[in-house]
Amino acid sequence: MILSVSRRTDIPNYYADWFLERLKEGYLDVRNPINAHQISRIPLDPQLIDCIVFWSKNPENLMKRLPELKDYLYYFQFTLTSYGPEIEPGLPGWEHLVELFQRLAAQIGKKRVVWRYDPIFFSPTYTLEYHLEAFRRTARALADSTERVMISFMDFYAKTRRNTEGLGIRPMEEEETRALAEALAAIAREYGLSISTCAEEIDLSPQGIDHGRCIDKELIQELAGGRIRGKRDKNQRKICGCMESIEVGTYHTCLTGCKYCYANFSPERVERTVKAYDPHSSMLCASLQPGDEIKVRPMRRLKKD
Repeated sequence: MILSVSRRTDIPNYYADWFLERLKEGYLDVRNPINAHQISRIPLDPQLIDCIVFWSKNPENLMKRLPELKDYLYYFQFTLTSYGPEIEPGLPGWEHLVELFQRLAAQIGKKRVVWRYDPIFFSPTYTLEYHLEAFRRTARALADSTERVMISFMDFYAKTRRNTEGLGIRPMEEEETRALAEALAAIAREYGLSISTCAEEIDLSPQGIDHGRCIDKELIQELAGGRIRGKRDKNQRKICGCMESIEVGTYHTCLTGCKYCYANFSPERVERTVKAYDPHSSMLCASLQPGDEIKVRPMRRLKKD
C-alpha cells in the first residue's frame, strides 16, 4: 500500500512526532470526513507499506528524525514558491527553505525530492513577470537537488475566494496560462528539470508540459526496484493521475495559514481542531469517541515478487 502523508495538512512540519509515534505503535486511525463515527484503522507494518509520500512546505522537523524511517521507502513532495507572508504567513523565508530542500536531497537523494511550484495565480503583485523571475531563481537554486518540478494553477473554491478576498487574486485566462507554461517549461529545460502539471484539465503538451502524477507509480517502481500493482486513485478528482493510496491526514489542522488552502475552512476552525492534538493519540488532532466504529482496513503489498 501507499501512504499519503498528507494532502490535507503538513504532517512533516507540525505532526512529525505523532506520525513517528504511530509507526512505532504499528497502526493509526483515520476518521471518515463524511461519516464521523466511521474509523479506519490502518496497519503500518513495513512489510505492507510499499512507499510513503510526504507532502510539505517545511519538512525540517521530520528531517531531524529521518533515521526512524529506515524501514520504509519514501519520497517528498516539497512545495517551494516565493509568495510573501500575506499569502503564506506561516513559512520561513525563501533562502531557508531552499537550504532545507538542498539538505534533504543531500540526505536521501535528489530523485526522492520533487519540487512543487504551486498553486500559481495572478494578482497585481504576482504577475507573469514575477513568476518567471521567481521560478528561474528557484530552479537555479534546486537544479542539483531534484530532477522534476510539478506545477498547478489555483482552483477558485468558495472558501478560497473568501480567504483571498482583498488580495487582488484572479483566475488566469487560457492565453495567459499557456504563455506562462511555455516560459516555465523553457526554464525547466534550461536547468535539466522535467516539468509536469498536477491535476489540470488543460493540455499543455504543445507548451512542453505533460500531465503528471504526484503519487507516481513509475517513480515508486523505480525507487522500489520492481513492478507495483495499483490503479488510479478513484477517490481523487477524475483529472488526477495519482495511483491509489491511503490518506492519513485531517482537515483543518495545518498551521501554515496559506490563503489559497482548500483543506482549512478558517483560522478559527483550525484553532479549535488543533487543541485536540496529542502525539500519543491514534488519530491526528482527535480521539476515539463513544459510538465510533473501528474497521481495520485490509491491506496488501503492491510490489510484485
